[in-house]
Amino acid sequence: MAIPFNKPYLTGNETRYIENAVKTGKISGNGHYTKLCQDYFERTYGIHKCLLTTSCTDALEMAAILIDIQPGDEVIMPSYTFVSTANAFVLRGAKIVFADSGEDNPNMNCELIEALITDRTKAIVPVHYAGMACDMDKIMSLSVKYNLFVIEDAAQAVDSFYLGEDGTKKALGTIGHLAAFSFHETKNIISGEGGMLAINDVQFSKRAEIIWEKGTNRSAFFRGEIDKYGWVDVGSSFLPSEIIAAFLWAQLENLERIQDKRNSLWRDYFDRLGTWAEANGILLPVVPEFATNNSHMMYLICKSAAQRTLLIEYLKAADILAVFHYISLHRSPFYLKKHDGRLLAQSDRYSDCLLRLPLYFELDVNPVIERLIHFKDEG
Repeated sequence: MAIPFNKPYLTGNETRYIENAVKTGKISGNGHYTKLCQDYFERTYGIHKCLLTTSCTDALEMAAILIDIQPGDEVIMPSYTFVSTANAFVLRGAKIVFADSGEDNPNMNCELIEALITDRTKAIVPVHYAGMACDMDKIMSLSVKYNLFVIEDAAQAVDSFYLGEDGTKKALGTIGHLAAFSFHETKNIISGEGGMLAINDVQFSKRAEIIWEKGTNRSAFFRGEIDKYGWVDVGSSFLPSEIIAAFLWAQLENLERIQDKRNSLWRDYFDRLGTWAEANGILLPVVPEFATNNSHMMYLICKSAAQRTLLIEYLKAADILAVFHYISLHRSPFYLKKHDGRLLAQSDRYSDCLLRLPLYFELDVNPVIERLIHFKDEG
């Protein structure tokens, strides 16, 4: 039986809630299910204000508008990330300054950030790769020191936490001024496509809602706060339909159960592959001491690109689909000539050597693990 890389999990209530949304006659967005989802995140994680979006990309683009990115502004982010992280700011005219990843973790190396800050730097965008936190105390201290905005790319980080130096446990996406989440079908909690902007700095709340509503104060009108609405700012059609929100609500109701199962699968991988990985020069994920693990992803770091190719083909021969991940953005055709030429060795290493294993709610990990432990790199 073929084992795909990902299989979307349905809790059982998705179609019932979608049907209910359709029957209410309100399916265009910002209705009952949208409010349920937004309230859930605000209440559960202590986010000041949440706005559902049609994608994480949209949430990042809203964030770039909110911090007023202008042509020539510089934004620091990892090169080892999805293109949306950069595109959101490039669209506003920003210059992207890429930071290298850490030696033991694909997150950007926070020790390198300060040297990249100039008088044109406007924001730092940490990406919590695989749902594991960047060193947010260090990043926020730089934010204060240099008066910079911090926008967390928390696309993979639903229900994951940062353990601060002061002993506090903070949900990822609640620490920076703004944060963006994804509910793409490959994530822990899904709605097919879909995302969310988290607003932690109250100065952005009112304007975010206007940008979200195509640049109008329509939401304030429907709350009865004004007697008519009009075009008052830039914006776009960022809010999703009630059909997407209804699907998402069925997922959120089952978040704990979904997380428990994913955590169990991740631990099976980690506990049973350790000896095999060491024998083949392969590294397993390292969870930083200041981070929790939401089991978004199980990855291997192979010793070479050639070994990774061998593993992909070896698993494929048994109908098991494993995939590589990002190509470093500084090496991309679009940004290669715009990059400042610095060598980003760790980012390149992850591009060449990181391999993602299947991980989804209904997965039986046993065939994958058994296949892997019979792989021996003779090179």
